[in-house]
Amino acid sequence: MGDNGGRARRPDPLNLEFRPMPRIALFAVLVFVLTTAAAVLSFVHGSFLGVVWLLMAGASSNMAYFYWRKARMEREAAAQAH
Repeated sequence: MGDNGGRARRPDPLNLEFRPMPRIALFAVLVFVLTTAAAVLSFVHGSFLGVVWLLMAGASSNMAYFYWRKARMEREAAAQAH
């Protein structure tokens, strides 16, 4: 944000700087949280329907990781291209 005074920016060796997640990854994380809560509530109420919720939670967490990783790899490729 703004001019950095012409200084070259050093790469962050730990990759700790903030980068927003892609929107689809955020939605997948939201689905993961909601399905996990639904699974817990189902098991608390004695329903084995929680197994279905757990499977959905697993799929959504994998989607979130995939899209987050894909966006990170695209950013790195774009940085190397310049």
